[in-house]
Amino acid sequence: MSPIVKRIHSDQELPAKADVVVIGGGIIGATAAFFLAERGLSVALVEKGHVGGEQSSRNWGWCRRQNRDARELPLSGIALQAWDEFAAKIGEDVGFRRCGLLYATDNPQQLAEWEAWRELARPFDVNTKMLSAKEAAAAIPAKGRQWLGGVHSIDDGKGEPAIAAPTIANGARKFGATIHQECAARGLELVNGAVAGVITEKGLIRTQAVLCAGGAWTSMFCRQYGVLFPQASVRQTALRTRPTANLGEAIYTPECALTRRLDGSYTLAISGRAMLDITPQGIRYARWFMPMFLMRLKAVQIGIGGSFFHGPEAFARWNSDTTSPFERMRVLDPAPSRRTMAAILKGVTKQFPALKGIEIADSWGAYVDCTPDAVPVISPADVKGLYIAAGGSGHGFGLGPGIGRLAADLVANDTPCVDPSPFRLSRFVDGSKVKVGGI
Repeated sequence: MSPIVKRIHSDQELPAKADVVVIGGGIIGATAAFFLAERGLSVALVEKGHVGGEQSSRNWGWCRRQNRDARELPLSGIALQAWDEFAAKIGEDVGFRRCGLLYATDNPQQLAEWEAWRELARPFDVNTKMLSAKEAAAAIPAKGRQWLGGVHSIDDGKGEPAIAAPTIANGARKFGATIHQECAARGLELVNGAVAGVITEKGLIRTQAVLCAGGAWTSMFCRQYGVLFPQASVRQTALRTRPTANLGEAIYTPECALTRRLDGSYTLAISGRAMLDITPQGIRYARWFMPMFLMRLKAVQIGIGGSFFHGPEAFARWNSDTTSPFERMRVLDPAPSRRTMAAILKGVTKQFPALKGIEIADSWGAYVDCTPDAVPVISPADVKGLYIAAGGSGHGFGLGPGIGRLAADLVANDTPCVDPSPFRLSRFVDGSKVKVGGI
């Protein structure tokens, strides 16, 4: 079942031309369109399904600096500032709240990693506090658990995945952008090896700049132009409760994570629990992902199913004048894992008896698109005029406005808000050592 997402209307007339065409209406595409339109460029945002329909509405909603890879920390500050400013700029609530995030653990290795991360984050002025065992127990009282300690990331917060991307896309429209849903980009029109337009199922938009922010579909789209983007997706599961007792705004424990939504319901999940489907694209890029796979072997299950033949990682060929894979699957909506659902409920109700018998409103599966080092790609591609912003690796929602801002800077040839070199696509082929990010 897909989560319920705010729907926005589409502009009926496809523009004949635009300064920039953004492909993909997730949080990255929506924010990039916003920042491009805000600086006065004409922008057309094209989305094969509906804005926010895939991973951008299926995540926890955490917007954090805590536990970021060092390469992402400067961008995370840009992202949180943008989250703070959207409501005033748009005139509408995007659901962001600086509520703080709470973490607790009884795993000494995990606690040591959190403590070590504080030294890494110190130069970036991250407002975070280690919690003693007593403080962690007071902050997250859990039945039968003796926490060794925890973390309170004081300035971090949460967004509302069901409304954020659509609301921000509407904000881009206020600055002149046009939004085109159920309008798949089939391909690019190239002249002398450079972008001259985007061929959509509804017609051609002439442009010399394209940002591909297609989430899990990005590698498939770019591959038809010889652009190598190593990308793999893991399948995850989350639950949404009905409104219930308030146990806290955003809580992490080793067995579960709880995020309170604006209506008093909770999103429930387990950190790191995922299914890796064997697919043609996965086989193609297996050697790039081997270090990550070995590091996270215990948390990932291997499977094979319909995604081998259908979806963003299947083998596919098409012409720009025929139906594309993007039209055949408007919304990437995998079934949730029943085993994971049971584990989530067990972990939540065992630790928090107040939620025993809690009503589940809905559940969903999601494909989280990853890069080999778990750091996003925000970069020009080898085709002149084509840019990529994808590979959020499970933390792209909170970082999304930062990714969108940097992508907009690159596309507009403005001074980048942060050093873009850690996010360059060429790092996977220029001999750089793959360092898997995150902790």
